Amino acid sequence: MTLLQLQDVTYRYKNTAEAVLYQIKYNFEPGKFYSIIGESGAGKSTLLSLLAGLDSPVEGSILFQGEDIRNKGYSYHRMHHISLVFQNYNLIDYLSPLENIRLVNKKASKDTLLELGLDESQIKRNVLQLSGGQQQRVAIARSLVSEAPVILADEPTGNLDPKTAGDIIELLKSLAEKTGKCVIVVTHSKEVAQASDITLELKDKKLTETSNTTK
Repeated sequence: MTLLQLQDVTYRYKNTAEAVLYQIKYNFEPGKFYSIIGESGAGKSTLLSLLAGLDSPVEGSILFQGEDIRNKGYSYHRMHHISLVFQNYNLIDYLSPLENIRLVNKKASKDTLLELGLDESQIKRNVLQLSGGQQQRVAIARSLVSEAPVILADEPTGNLDPKTAGDIIELLKSLAEKTGKCVIVVTHSKEVAQASDITLELKDKKLTETSNTTK
């Protein structure tokens, strides 16, 4: 069953004639952990923004469960279908980590934050008092407790030590397997790509499946 679909998607930046993404077709399924790899400047983060409804293609469509996301609006798509983990964290800076994750799920407990390596004192602090790596963990925790069926993450392990990064990879993979969420991660990490169910490469404006393994 297809959850999120790219249908002949083409995108070009403003004031440029050449497309960075051209007629991309791909179907993302629930319960799968996808990684998207590619050289810097290939358009990986742009593709993630399109999937999130943060930007719109110049040609083609993005469908959620068979319906064009434009029909209900991009804001509706982001609010109900997508949970985002971007490199700049997007945390509410005057709230604590626990308060931040409860913005997306009022029932969220501190256990998720503890599992990601924060301690009791850090959970109660203002997020601005945390390091960059700790803030990244809060952003990931917020995504983990979200009820959205799709998680989109841009380099979620980039600011983390190897052990925590490994824990995050396992959590994302487990989340896809156990809850049926579709997890899509843009990464430069070989470890993330190897752990994913399906690795996609963005190259020459096209998205190509490079591996499909059952682990």
